[in-house]
Amino acid sequence: MTQEIDIADPIRTRGILERYHLNAKKSLGQNFLTQPQILKNIVSAADITEADDVIEVGPGIGALTEQLARHAHHVLAFEIDENLLDVLDETLDPYDNITVVNADILQVDLPKVVAENLDGKHTLKVVANLPYYITTPILKGLLQSTLQLDQIVVMMQKEVADRLNAQPGDKEYGSLSVAIQLDMNVHVEFEVPRTAFTPQPNVDSAIVKLTQREPWPVQPNDKDAFFKTVRGCFAHRRKTLWNNLLGIYGKTPEIKAHLTQVLESLAIKPGIRPERLTVVDFIRLTNALQEN
Repeated sequence: MTQEIDIADPIRTRGILERYHLNAKKSLGQNFLTQPQILKNIVSAADITEADDVIEVGPGIGALTEQLARHAHHVLAFEIDENLLDVLDETLDPYDNITVVNADILQVDLPKVVAENLDGKHTLKVVANLPYYITTPILKGLLQSTLQLDQIVVMMQKEVADRLNAQPGDKEYGSLSVAIQLDMNVHVEFEVPRTAFTPQPNVDSAIVKLTQREPWPVQPNDKDAFFKTVRGCFAHRRKTLWNNLLGIYGKTPEIKAHLTQVLESLAIKPGIRPERLTVVDFIRLTNALQEN
């Protein structure tokens, strides 16, 4: 197959946008990457081969989709903007291993759509340039789904990447760090400057790879309770762990006595800041609070 100039080539991107009278929609977090080598590096970071089926979120005009299709068995792309469907029909016409679904990935029954469009015989990966404004909901939705994902390789705002990768004691460490690191290893593959996009966003980006981690020595007895506790503990970052726990569970004498007993049993000081606790600390804390 004779390949055209890459969709991400600046001249071709500009031509496509002009031909279809397209402007990037701020409300959908649209920014078009115009450096093909960066897209190739993303595909390389995800180690995409014909053994893989790939879920993509927000294909835009198809720049990353094209690179994925050149290596993967099949690409299932979710595009929320119906104005881009005709564009994708044109730009991705040379490839017969791409399915574009006009839907919000946060609103669909993802396992059902995947089962309808992929054969289930290939390793499943997620590779995407995520819209900044919904990066966290999409990641949480993917991780909480029943899909067996081999890995997730996504571009996101560098600040969010730093939060995902933060360790206890780092100023970026928070509820998102704990929630993601409960099940996943986080590795920042490389950074992408804002100058690589049109229109140029106000922030730099980073490519992050998430892979399934070895289980922690203890696991949450109740994941919903775990996430509730973690969110509550970081609700007011300047407050101590004790004060945040009171905000979650209440301030009655009985509750205070219970919290005191649990913290003492775990050798956790009430005056510690939540960002000093490890993932395992939060697991043990939540389990103890639920058990007693």
